Amino acid sequence: FINGKLCKDPKLATPEDFFFSGLNIPGNTSNQVGSMVTPVIVSGLNTFGISLVRIDFAPYVGLNPLHTHPRATEILVVVQGTLYVGFVTSNPDNRLFTKVLYPGDVFVFPLGLIHFQFNIGHTNAVAFAALSSQNPGVVTIANAVFGSDADINPDVLAKAFQLDKNIVNQLQSRFWSDNDNRN
Repeated sequence: FINGKLCKDPKLATPEDFFFSGLNIPGNTSNQVGSMVTPVIVSGLNTFGISLVRIDFAPYVGLNPLHTHPRATEILVVVQGTLYVGFVTSNPDNRLFTKVLYPGDVFVFPLGLIHFQFNIGHTNAVAFAALSSQNPGVVTIANAVFGSDADINPDVLAKAFQLDKNIVNQLQSRFWSDNDNRN
Protein backbone atom coordinates (compact mmCIF):
# COMPACT_ATOMS: atom_id res chain seq x y z
CA PHE A 1 0.00 0.00 0.00
CA ILE A 2 1.22 3.47 -0.96
CA ASN A 3 -0.96 6.57 -0.46
CA GLY A 4 -3.63 4.26 0.93
CA LYS A 5 -3.89 2.39 -2.35
CA LEU A 6 -2.85 -1.12 -3.19
CA CYS A 7 0.14 -1.20 -5.51
CA LYS A 8 -0.31 -3.66 -8.35
CA ASP A 9 2.45 -6.02 -9.34
CA PRO A 10 3.87 -4.34 -12.50
CA LYS A 11 3.81 -7.70 -14.26
CA LEU A 12 0.00 -7.72 -13.87
CA ALA A 13 -0.55 -4.16 -15.15
CA THR A 14 -2.87 -3.66 -18.11
CA PRO A 15 -3.63 -0.64 -20.32
CA GLU A 16 -6.79 -0.07 -18.23
CA ASP A 17 -4.55 0.83 -15.26
CA PHE A 18 -3.41 3.90 -17.22
CA PHE A 19 -6.71 4.92 -18.81
CA PHE A 20 -9.66 7.15 -17.92
CA SER A 21 -12.68 7.91 -20.05
CA GLY A 22 -15.26 10.61 -19.53
CA LEU A 23 -13.55 14.00 -19.26
CA ASN A 24 -15.72 15.12 -22.15
CA ILE A 25 -18.84 14.74 -19.96
CA PRO A 26 -19.88 17.97 -18.20
CA GLY A 27 -20.18 17.82 -14.43
CA ASN A 28 -23.47 18.67 -12.70
CA THR A 29 -23.23 22.27 -11.49
CA SER A 30 -26.72 22.35 -9.94
CA ASN A 31 -25.49 22.71 -6.36
CA GLN A 32 -24.73 25.34 -3.70
CA VAL A 33 -21.61 26.66 -5.40
CA GLY A 34 -22.45 26.13 -9.08
CA SER A 35 -19.39 24.03 -9.85
CA MET A 36 -18.30 20.42 -10.04
CA VAL A 37 -14.82 18.97 -9.80
CA THR A 38 -14.36 15.66 -11.62
CA PRO A 39 -11.15 13.89 -10.59
CA VAL A 40 -9.36 11.56 -12.99
CA ILE A 41 -9.02 8.24 -11.17
CA VAL A 42 -6.25 6.22 -12.79
CA SER A 43 -4.66 3.54 -10.62
CA GLY A 44 -1.47 3.66 -12.72
CA LEU A 45 -0.80 7.23 -11.50
CA ASN A 46 -0.24 6.17 -7.88
CA THR A 47 3.29 7.27 -6.87
CA PHE A 48 3.84 9.21 -10.13
CA GLY A 49 3.37 12.60 -8.44
CA ILE A 50 0.61 13.98 -10.65
CA SER A 51 -3.18 14.18 -10.81
CA LEU A 52 -5.78 15.76 -13.06
CA VAL A 53 -9.29 17.19 -12.63
CA ARG A 54 -11.98 18.75 -14.79
CA ILE A 55 -13.85 21.69 -13.27
CA ASP A 56 -17.23 22.75 -14.63
CA PHE A 57 -18.77 26.12 -13.72
CA ALA A 58 -22.37 27.29 -14.10
CA PRO A 59 -22.84 30.61 -15.94
CA TYR A 60 -21.88 33.67 -13.88
CA VAL A 61 -22.47 32.02 -10.49
CA GLY A 62 -20.13 29.04 -10.71
CA LEU A 63 -17.49 29.11 -7.99
CA ASN A 64 -14.77 26.70 -6.98
CA PRO A 65 -14.69 28.06 -3.41
CA LEU A 66 -11.65 29.19 -1.46
CA HIS A 67 -9.56 26.09 -0.89
CA THR A 68 -6.02 24.86 -0.59
CA HIS A 69 -4.07 21.77 -1.61
CA PRO A 70 -1.67 21.01 1.25
CA ARG A 71 0.47 18.68 -0.88
CA ALA A 72 0.41 20.14 -4.40
CA THR A 73 0.88 23.07 -6.72
CA GLU A 74 -1.96 23.41 -9.23
CA ILE A 75 -1.79 24.53 -12.85
CA LEU A 76 -5.14 25.43 -14.42
CA VAL A 77 -5.99 25.82 -18.11
CA VAL A 78 -9.29 27.32 -19.23
CA VAL A 79 -10.85 25.61 -22.24
CA GLN A 80 -14.25 27.34 -22.25
CA GLY A 81 -15.67 30.50 -20.71
CA THR A 82 -14.20 33.30 -18.61
CA LEU A 83 -12.85 32.75 -15.11
CA TYR A 84 -11.74 35.21 -12.44
CA VAL A 85 -9.07 33.34 -10.46
CA GLY A 86 -6.75 34.17 -7.64
CA PHE A 87 -4.70 33.16 -4.64
CA VAL A 88 -3.59 34.77 -1.40
CA THR A 89 -0.01 34.58 -0.15
CA SER A 90 0.74 33.56 3.42
CA ASN A 91 1.06 35.78 6.49
CA PRO A 92 2.13 38.46 7.13
CA ASP A 93 1.63 39.89 3.62
CA ASN A 94 -1.61 38.15 2.58
CA ARG A 95 -1.18 39.53 -0.96
CA LEU A 96 -3.98 38.78 -3.40
CA PHE A 97 -2.96 37.77 -6.93
CA THR A 98 -5.87 37.70 -9.43
CA LYS A 99 -6.36 37.42 -13.16
CA VAL A 100 -9.24 37.07 -15.61
CA LEU A 101 -8.66 34.00 -17.76
CA TYR A 102 -10.02 33.15 -21.20
CA PRO A 103 -9.84 29.93 -23.25
CA GLY A 104 -6.22 28.89 -23.66
CA ASP A 105 -5.01 30.87 -20.62
CA VAL A 106 -3.05 29.15 -17.86
CA PHE A 107 -2.63 30.13 -14.19
CA VAL A 108 -0.57 28.54 -11.40
CA PHE A 109 -1.64 28.26 -7.75
CA PRO A 110 1.40 27.66 -5.51
CA LEU A 111 1.45 24.74 -3.10
CA GLY A 112 -0.62 25.23 0.04
CA LEU A 113 -1.97 28.71 -0.76
CA ILE A 114 -5.67 29.57 -0.54
CA HIS A 115 -7.13 30.01 -4.03
CA PHE A 116 -10.39 30.12 -6.01
CA GLN A 117 -11.93 30.19 -9.47
CA PHE A 118 -15.16 32.07 -10.32
CA ASN A 119 -17.08 32.09 -13.61
CA ILE A 120 -17.71 35.74 -14.50
CA GLY A 121 -19.04 34.90 -17.97
CA HIS A 122 -22.62 34.38 -19.10
CA THR A 123 -21.94 30.88 -20.43
CA ASN A 124 -20.69 27.66 -18.88
CA ALA A 125 -16.98 27.53 -18.18
CA VAL A 126 -14.68 24.51 -18.20
CA ALA A 127 -11.12 24.20 -16.97
CA PHE A 128 -8.65 21.38 -16.45
CA ALA A 129 -6.17 21.39 -13.61
CA ALA A 130 -3.08 19.27 -13.07
CA LEU A 131 -1.69 18.95 -9.57
CA SER A 132 1.87 18.05 -8.60
CA SER A 133 0.83 15.11 -6.42
CA GLN A 134 -1.19 11.97 -6.89
CA ASN A 135 -2.65 12.81 -3.46
CA PRO A 136 -2.88 16.63 -3.38
CA GLY A 137 -5.55 16.84 -0.68
CA VAL A 138 -8.15 19.59 -0.63
CA VAL A 139 -9.27 21.76 2.24
CA THR A 140 -12.30 23.91 1.36
CA ILE A 141 -11.86 26.79 3.80
CA ALA A 142 -15.48 27.62 4.66
CA ASN A 143 -16.36 23.93 4.99
CA ALA A 144 -13.39 23.21 7.22
CA VAL A 145 -14.13 26.18 9.49
CA PHE A 146 -17.93 26.28 9.55
CA GLY A 147 -18.76 22.69 8.58
CA SER A 148 -16.30 20.70 10.68
CA ASP A 149 -17.39 17.44 12.29
CA ALA A 150 -17.91 18.22 15.23
CA ASP A 151 -18.62 21.95 15.25
CA ILE A 152 -15.87 24.31 16.36
CA ASN A 153 -17.07 26.18 19.44
CA PRO A 154 -19.02 29.22 18.14
CA ASP A 155 -17.25 31.46 20.69
CA VAL A 156 -13.92 30.59 19.07
CA LEU A 157 -15.18 31.38 15.57
CA ALA A 158 -16.99 34.54 16.67
CA LYS A 159 -13.77 35.89 18.19
CA ALA A 160 -11.49 34.70 15.35
CA PHE A 161 -13.67 36.19 12.60
CA GLN A 162 -14.99 39.14 14.63
CA LEU A 163 -18.57 37.99 14.05
CA ASP A 164 -21.68 37.92 16.17
CA LYS A 165 -22.21 34.44 17.61
CA ASN A 166 -25.64 34.22 15.91
CA ILE A 167 -23.94 34.71 12.53
CA VAL A 168 -21.50 31.91 13.37
CA ASN A 169 -24.40 29.61 14.29
CA GLN A 170 -26.10 30.47 10.99
CA LEU A 171 -22.93 29.79 9.02
CA GLN A 172 -22.36 26.48 10.79
CA SER A 173 -25.85 25.38 9.76
CA ARG A 174 -25.22 26.16 6.07
CA PHE A 175 -21.92 24.47 5.25
CA TRP A 176 -21.38 20.82 4.40
CA SER A 177 -18.73 18.81 6.19
CA ASP A 178 -17.71 16.57 3.26
CA ASN A 179 -15.32 18.68 1.16
CA ASP A 180 -15.83 16.45 -1.86
CA ASN A 181 -19.66 16.43 -1.82
CA ARG A 182 -21.29 19.42 -3.45
CA ASN A 183 -24.73 17.93 -4.18
